[in-house]
Amino acid sequence: MSEDRIVLKVSGMKCDGCVMKVKNALKGVSGVKSAEVHLASKSVIVEFGDTRPATEQLIAAVKKAGFEATL
Repeated sequence: MSEDRIVLKVSGMKCDGCVMKVKNALKGVSGVKSAEVHLASKSVIVEFGDTRPATEQLIAAVKKAGFEATL
């Protein structure tokens, strides 16, 4: 992976609604350019713009949406 993206594992997602909650939560974090959420692999690829947010910020956003995230 390049330095402008990170992959997180997300637990607790069961449907497309969950996918949208995680995607919207991550896109609300300053510096996040896009969030590509994969339900089948329970993962998300987060791409950054010019500023990279701290990994802890991303994990906290996912947690606030009701899910757990890890590297």
